[in-house]
Amino acid sequence: MDRLKAMQTFVRIVEANSFSKAAETLNLQRASLTATLQNLEAFLGTRLLQRSTRRLSLTPDGAEYFEKCTEILAAIEEVESSFRDHSQTGPKGKLRLDMPGAVGRHVVLPRIAEFYDAYPELELVLSLTDRLVDMTQEGVDCALRAGTLQDSSLVGRQIGCMQFVTCASPSYLKRYGTPRTIDELQHHRMVTHCSGRTGRAFDWDFQVEGEVVKVEMTSFVSVNDADAHVTCGLQGLGLMQPARYQVREYLDSGDLVEVFSQWLPVPMPISLLYPQNRRNVAKLRLFADWVEEIFRQHVDFNEPK
Repeated sequence: MDRLKAMQTFVRIVEANSFSKAAETLNLQRASLTATLQNLEAFLGTRLLQRSTRRLSLTPDGAEYFEKCTEILAAIEEVESSFRDHSQTGPKGKLRLDMPGAVGRHVVLPRIAEFYDAYPELELVLSLTDRLVDMTQEGVDCALRAGTLQDSSLVGRQIGCMQFVTCASPSYLKRYGTPRTIDELQHHRMVTHCSGRTGRAFDWDFQVEGEVVKVEMTSFVSVNDADAHVTCGLQGLGLMQPARYQVREYLDSGDLVEVFSQWLPVPMPISLLYPQNRRNVAKLRLFADWVEEIFRQHVDFNEPK
């Protein structure tokens, strides 16, 4: 029995919480994973997983073995990567990444060829989605997340601060007038942007003399996609508060007009997340450093001066 392969298989089954999902990410047959786990349990002389029709659960021995396996596999990958980094070929292998759709399309993907040119032996597997991805079960190495971090089991690294802007199309402002005070917003409509992960509408807020002022408004339309949010605003369906990076070109061209420039919406941190056992993997560090530099250079992800 190849014990290293057996460790890798066991860890992937646990992370995916499913033989079928683990088999898919490892590109193996489900029966092969079942046989490997059975052989591993026989070799160790203990049961590692309790199986049922609905879920898998670790036994006490399985939990201890899983923790040791993740440490060993991370150490092996770190050692191998350190040698590859000094060779002519550079780092190799897959790096699975997840990020919000709009951030990926507007910020990361326009420069992704730079990363490929620097590390052509790395294969990037990109997922652009606003849903809440379970990184361990879906085998994601790292993810970009906007907002306050919730999952304490992951390592978080803030790489920027997303700036927002209140704006509307000239056609909307011509029809309904330009609000001059926050109180006047009660007579206006907004394009509601709902979270693709939770379905909850994002708050409308302003920073006024050091305090956060929240506003409730009615709307013509609600959407759960950041780019669709902008599309509706461009058509005059209401005021909106998109991320500034999404609408900078429209503000510059006059297709959108900023209002309340003296009272900016509350910015939102954007962070890179990865599991604890991946923090020292060289290829992940390379991507983290590269993407952090992209956000550091981007004017719309830094605090306004």
